[in-house]
Amino acid sequence: MALVERLASAALIGLTLAPLVVKVNPNFNVVATACLTVFIGCHRSVKPAPPTETMSKEHAMRFPFIGSAVLLSLFLLFKFLPKDLINTVLTVYFFVLGVLALSATILPLIENFLPPSWNDNDNAVSWHLPYFKNVEVEFTKSQVVAGIPGTFFCIWYVFKKHWLANNTLGLAFSIQGIEMLSLGSFKIGAILLAGLFIYDIFWVFFTPVMVSVAKSFDAPIKLIFPTGDLTRPYSMLGLGDIVIPGIFVALALRFDVSRGKGNRYFNSAFAGYTAGLVVTILVMNWFQAAQPALLYIVPGVVGFVAVHCFINGEVKPLLEFDESSNAEEGSESSQEDKVELKTSDKKTD
Repeated sequence: MALVERLASAALIGLTLAPLVVKVNPNFNVVATACLTVFIGCHRSVKPAPPTETMSKEHAMRFPFIGSAVLLSLFLLFKFLPKDLINTVLTVYFFVLGVLALSATILPLIENFLPPSWNDNDNAVSWHLPYFKNVEVEFTKSQVVAGIPGTFFCIWYVFKKHWLANNTLGLAFSIQGIEMLSLGSFKIGAILLAGLFIYDIFWVFFTPVMVSVAKSFDAPIKLIFPTGDLTRPYSMLGLGDIVIPGIFVALALRFDVSRGKGNRYFNSAFAGYTAGLVVTILVMNWFQAAQPALLYIVPGVVGFVAVHCFINGEVKPLLEFDESSNAEEGSESSQEDKVELKTSDKKTD
């Protein structure tokens, strides 16, 4: 873990815990927390091997429609079924996801205190799922150790539903989402963001669905920031407003790394995300009404990167960048390396 990532992680932890002891301006808290989360997730997404699973153009085009179907389904469920029943089912579901996400998030820190062999897949611990004898799950010893605090924390979340537990799991989901998801290319990223730009505007401005589900959904799909105001005790920010633009910003960082020219486009994308989020907060406070954050964030992220590449005359390299092809090349080169290694071993023998 790089020094800058450690400092950002420490700042995020401090900012998350701060409302327990001091009053923190919720507007500042929203912007700073979201930006730190995106920053950490982006840097964690930079790995020696390029992503092997990337989003296709078809998936990007269908995503807003699938999201709309899920959102409308939840709205109808909350309308016609007891909220307690739905939230109980969701709690069990997010308990399992929470353990996995939180364990994966703290794993790099825990690995520093464990023997290197504990992270070796050859020494993995196998577990057969109950009632599914043919299904076997493997964990490294480091992952098992990381799962212990993750499990206890999620148990606390289930029983207390404290805003701090909700935010901790929400941040873990966001960081893991940005770290693990890949858009593949800027073209696909633009298609996805454009679709969700319209999706967010429609469901917030033209229907009560988005706001109603957000208020009824008792699960860590949003960050909650205490305001200290009895009439409006909390401010909220959906995880989608962090993860969706965050994976685009992460793509910009990996593009910079692939070219070895510094964090040029990452800085532009990150600045665009920050500017879009600030505008969201300003408009929300001005009208005193919920706002579709992607309405302001998407033009900020895409616009800043587009202007930057036009000024530099690098539109073609940016549009031609494709992580899926890089992943295939990396896989082929690794196979070639293995063949060469075996050949050299035979010659040695």
